[in-house]
Amino acid sequence: MRIDLEAEYNNRARVPEHPEIIAGWARDAAAYREAHPKALQSRIDYGPTPRQFIDLFAPERPNADALPVLFIHGGYWQGLDPSFFSHMAKGLNAHGVTVGVAGYDLCPDVTVDEIVGQMRTAVHWMGRKFGRPLIVAGHSAGGHLAACLQATEWQEDLWPEGVRPVAGGLAISGIFELEPLVPTSVNIKLGLTPETACADSPRLWKGPDGIAFECWVGSDESSEYLRQSRTMAAVWSVYGTRTAYVEVPNANHFTVIAGLAEADSPVSLRLKEMATPATVDRFEWVGQR
Repeated sequence: MRIDLEAEYNNRARVPEHPEIIAGWARDAAAYREAHPKALQSRIDYGPTPRQFIDLFAPERPNADALPVLFIHGGYWQGLDPSFFSHMAKGLNAHGVTVGVAGYDLCPDVTVDEIVGQMRTAVHWMGRKFGRPLIVAGHSAGGHLAACLQATEWQEDLWPEGVRPVAGGLAISGIFELEPLVPTSVNIKLGLTPETACADSPRLWKGPDGIAFECWVGSDESSEYLRQSRTMAAVWSVYGTRTAYVEVPNANHFTVIAGLAEADSPVSLRLKEMATPATVDRFEWVGQR
């Protein structure tokens, strides 16, 4: 049976109430910033353009041993910005974990490959700030970017020997194979070719050995989104990546991230677990960036 890729990947058409959900994100994010003004600790400008920044949200009672978590928003690499997602720090902040919410330039001003490069630079600056590895989480296109960061071969001159700057992660409704997007309306701004789509598909990359990377997805999402996460977890497990495939019940592509704003949700508790390992590799920043 031929798959209707447009229907499978056009999430806004699949969820007619998405404008209300996105407006709710903006309200909840603004409310979190207003109610917790001290949480928005600082901003890291990691690149030369206005969108290349990380908003850092510090907990009231920090866990000194916790790794920071970097959250990367979605929007098909062509929409939204961190101001919609400040409240995604709320659940982890309640557990003493610092959260960075990352921005990046958007297509068509840049390519997907350039956005991957920007997120790598963001990781370098987070490492410089905290002197320890990160846990990376992302939603939708952000899930794709989180996977790319897991599988990156980092420049040895920027990190101490034996230190892996990304210590684990979790993708929520991630897109790990980009080629199915090529014939869809999503690709109008992305400008992907079959060749560049494959080159930027982390499912085709070697997964990191011994690192946890989990693929969470809403149970009410399209069959392609379910397949992508299920396949990604299966493929990377072959490389020794500690993968998991988790379906979030009664969640669509837009409601699936709601748990990040709740301290006791399964996704917040899992990220808390990732961010508080038994031992933490601390290091002095050795690179120039």
